Amino acid sequence: MTPNAKTTRGVRRTQDMTVVVTGASGRTGSRVARAARAAGLTVRAASRSTGFDWTDRSTWPDVLRGATAAYLVHPLDVGAPGTAEAVGDLARTAVGLGVRRLVLLSARGEDRALPTEEALHASGADWTVVRAAWFAQNFGEGPLAEELRRGELVFPAGEVGEPFVDVRDIAEVVVAALTGGERYVGRTLAVTGPRLLSWREAVAEIAAATGRPLVYRAVPARDYGEALAAFGVPPEEAAFLTELFAELLDGRNAHVEDGVRRVLGREPRDFSAFVREEAAAGTWRA
Repeated sequence: MTPNAKTTRGVRRTQDMTVVVTGASGRTGSRVARAARAAGLTVRAASRSTGFDWTDRSTWPDVLRGATAAYLVHPLDVGAPGTAEAVGDLARTAVGLGVRRLVLLSARGEDRALPTEEALHASGADWTVVRAAWFAQNFGEGPLAEELRRGELVFPAGEVGEPFVDVRDIAEVVVAALTGGERYVGRTLAVTGPRLLSWREAVAEIAAATGRPLVYRAVPARDYGEALAAFGVPPEEAAFLTELFAELLDGRNAHVEDGVRRVLGREPRDFSAFVREEAAAGTWRA
């Protein structure tokens, strides 16, 4: 019997599942969609390009109707103002349309995310929350990658350690939660990489793999607003993020969790493997 044909009590037959993936063109959503298809699920991509908009509730029912489950990732930070209301409203809409199995991406150690998680809990859904560490892929995509290509990464992390998690591991954990029947319902799963690295050490690994003299420069969180403004982040969002970074990078997350091993039965991907792959692909080439 193949894995996609499981009929064990409490485990859904994946070929019978249609999963709505919000943020399907984004950093986690694209990988969740890929992992879900690889597991035999039918994926219904939900993004602005497919007519779904988190800010327009009229676009929600058509995307959700007839689906089995959904992966929820809000385009703003999970603890940003308004996110709890949006996630709660979408979850209630999904449950009202018969889509009870919902998995939310949240952030490890973020107190501001708790109202969003609680809004999901109160929706009546069969929920799972996945609290993730800082993504390894943040170094390879977006503003931080652009900085590294220029030779210097400025970030308000000091020398704090972080167990960077590969987004592919997050995606596989999400799919396992979606297809695991009751096993992960009502549970919060914390996922990290296998070891702690400071941002300086992470940049040093990238420098070694690329053969480039990359520099990490730590700045206070309150001074990071200028860099965010240069990235085009609106002032209110920049103020929120600088406060958030000051909280999250105070050492509270400087420990490893075993969520990946418990769910997937293997160790999480190491940051060095991510670096080797991206360096070979020329991600940080100037």
